[in-house]
Amino acid sequence: MRLFDTHCHLQDERLLPEVDAVVTRAATAGVRYMLCCGSSEDDWGAVIDLAYRYECVIPALGIHPWHIGAVRGGWNERLEHLLRDHPEVAVGEIGLDHVLEERNDDEQMEIFYRQLILARQLGRPVSIHCRRAWGSLMELLRREPGIARNGVIHSYSGPVELVEELQRHGLLLSFSGSITYERNRRAREAVVKVNREHLLFETDSPDIPPDGHEGNNEPRTMVQVVETVAGLRGVPVEQVAKDAYSVASELFLPSRV
Repeated sequence: MRLFDTHCHLQDERLLPEVDAVVTRAATAGVRYMLCCGSSEDDWGAVIDLAYRYECVIPALGIHPWHIGAVRGGWNERLEHLLRDHPEVAVGEIGLDHVLEERNDDEQMEIFYRQLILARQLGRPVSIHCRRAWGSLMELLRREPGIARNGVIHSYSGPVELVEELQRHGLLLSFSGSITYERNRRAREAVVKVNREHLLFETDSPDIPPDGHEGNNEPRTMVQVVETVAGLRGVPVEQVAKDAYSVASELFLPSRV
């Protein structure tokens, strides 16, 4: 069984000191590729370095909504330069977060929008963070159809009612270890409504560990995520894994498919 972790943070200080072992354990569990997402200028270099070190690591660079307060002038030019220098790099993690108590929604949207435009111009896939900002995201998608096409909503937590419309806008939905918790009824209801052509999986390592996992989360826990979703959808685990691997590879590894 081949797996593709479509969102993790191997550069995180909780994983980086033992990243060799983390990558080895992932490979043993069947995780063939991992999309490693940057979140600020401070970790872009580490993400690129990891992609050079490990063939299984696919890099993504972006400004996360949690870090927009620390952006420096010219950040967008530096991001564009890196993307043009590295054709394999995706854009992410970017997005909107209305859970933050101290935030500027207009600034969040501006930085998110500028990165979406850059991704569209360069033909790069996008990993999107959205927490309790579904109204703002949908307003943008309806106003500018195609603005986020080939984007992935990572660790989907939205209502089931949005699944069909998000798919019509060309977005894919990724589910993380949170789906393994029985109390997460909303995600469990949503995952059975996603078309298999739009369904992906992730770990968001080192965060969102699956039910029963202790310590830092790792890409190797992808197995538990896929097994849980297969059970919820009533489809063999091997088929769910195969479909998602194919979708992820076409999106993030077009030159290798």
